[in-house]
Amino acid sequence: MKDFAEVGLLGAPGAPPQTAEEARLPAGFSPASAAYTPCPRREWGYLEMDRGNQTRITEFLLLGLSGESEQEEALFGLFSWVYLATIIGNFLIILAISCDRNLHTPMYFFLANLSCVDICFSSVTIPKTLVNHILGSKSISYEECMTQIYFFITFINMDGFLLSVMAYDRYTAICCPLHYAVIMRPKLCVLLVVVSWVITNLHALLHTLLMVQVTFCSTNAVHHFFCDPYPILKLSCSDTFINELMVFTGIRKALSTCGSHLTVVSLFYGAILGVYMRPSSSYSVQDTVATIIFTVVTPLANPFIYSLRNHMNRDNQTKVTEFFLLGLSGESEQEEALFGLFSWVYLATIIGNFLIILAISCDRNLHTPMYFFLANLSCVDICFSSVTIPKTLVNHILGSKSISYEECMTQIYFFITFINMDGFLLSVMAYDRYTAICCPLHYAVIMRPKLCVLLVVVSWVITNLHALLHTLLMVQVTFCSTNAVHHFFCDPYPILKLSCSDTFINDLMVFIVGGLIFMTPFLCIIVSYVYIFSNVLKLPSTHGIRKALSTCGSHLIVVSLFYGAILGVYMRPSSSYSVQDTVATIIFTVVTPLANPFIYSLRNRDMKRAIRKLILRIRKI
Repeated sequence: MKDFAEVGLLGAPGAPPQTAEEARLPAGFSPASAAYTPCPRREWGYLEMDRGNQTRITEFLLLGLSGESEQEEALFGLFSWVYLATIIGNFLIILAISCDRNLHTPMYFFLANLSCVDICFSSVTIPKTLVNHILGSKSISYEECMTQIYFFITFINMDGFLLSVMAYDRYTAICCPLHYAVIMRPKLCVLLVVVSWVITNLHALLHTLLMVQVTFCSTNAVHHFFCDPYPILKLSCSDTFINELMVFTGIRKALSTCGSHLTVVSLFYGAILGVYMRPSSSYSVQDTVATIIFTVVTPLANPFIYSLRNHMNRDNQTKVTEFFLLGLSGESEQEEALFGLFSWVYLATIIGNFLIILAISCDRNLHTPMYFFLANLSCVDICFSSVTIPKTLVNHILGSKSISYEECMTQIYFFITFINMDGFLLSVMAYDRYTAICCPLHYAVIMRPKLCVLLVVVSWVITNLHALLHTLLMVQVTFCSTNAVHHFFCDPYPILKLSCSDTFINDLMVFIVGGLIFMTPFLCIIVSYVYIFSNVLKLPSTHGIRKALSTCGSHLIVVSLFYGAILGVYMRPSSSYSVQDTVATIIFTVVTPLANPFIYSLRNRDMKRAIRKLILRIRKI
């Protein structure tokens, strides 16, 4: 490595800094060029050697909005006043709403949540800027920066979601005033806020994990007063296409109730659309000033408006373009037997589940929540089987074992989506059984059609976001020469074992997010059945106990098959994945979708009767 002084990047050793501003910056950094040149000395802490020849930035320098000391002092005073006004204004709104029972309405419930989010939103960016100014520092550690990005994305999206929910609330109040109290009931309001928090946190987690995968080389000077994702992406020396793709991928009285809301929406979305709806490479200093509108001005304005108006660069890496699915056995005779077995299983799965869907849709007596969820489960099982088995059968017929990289990533996405959807539907069905047995008199009121549809839609949203998170993390993984997968489909764990890059984040997400998404439905099922059994045992007659348990027997068998296999395979690191686990995955990818129609039809009198009727109709045709 050349001496930095020889190429003119560093001043002569021992040369004093020329200005007070330069004294606060490390040697090798020029405010004019905004380029930070790494120094080989470790004590500066800006760069850390990682994995041989790669360097890892351990902190960033936030240059702020101005490099002049007088302007910095003025901005410090302005930001201090704005932050104090934001906290006090929004806190007063929260207190006023909580203390006045007349304001305990959906509109003000959402407004209180918006004020709470605005306090948090301002606290993500401004305090660090003020502290750095007081300490005469411009640095922020890598971990602090990633944390700031996570909460910045969370709260900026939460602001958007709450504004859209408030717009829906105003629409209901103005367009459906007689049904307002029925539609905007407390449970729905809480559910809308909770779902918003879940989606925004998953979205923030996705972008933060993608940012963690990005490689930063020598430059670490950020032209901003906080870690805004776009300026950070501009410092990357690796491909940021996936990150940017995810950025691209809410009569006088009536008007007076919407005027405040429209003002905030215009401020909030106008600034965001102007800054983020284009590539990060076009980000400029003007955009830095524009971000102040939604990070500082909007949280400050909300209380006044509402109260007054009411990796390394991949050029040198080899990229795997396809994988080889070795299957369950390398012997031709066994492969032939497995081909016949898989063909029969797939055909039986499609026909069995399709018959259940037809029987439920044709029989009006089965138009109940229980069978609505069962029809959805059958639909998911058809899709689940179609993700893995057809490719295996086609490859066998063509005498091929290959699957393209794009097909493999697509298979992983839909595999994760449908396996999680199965779990969510099983938990919803457990809740349905709990309501039917423990609250029979209120069953029709609780399990109304709108709630059933909402439960299914929310399940689809969460499972798709979860699948997208894991698939995008998988896309960031580097595969070198080995591309032979000991499986009959692209299971995430065997694919991760082929990686020559660090898969710690992927494994961590399987345990944290995957565990949360997977275990939450499982715990709901357990809790539901604890309540069911405790209530069933109180029944006076054995006939009542038998009847209650018969409605749950089929469901318990499916739950045991499904969760038993998954817990054994995935609740451990990917490095421990073995051939035995490959065989175990057959239980929930092949056996469970096949077993569902037989278990539910053979153990259910209503389903038997409906299927007989359907078969008779088909014969007549």
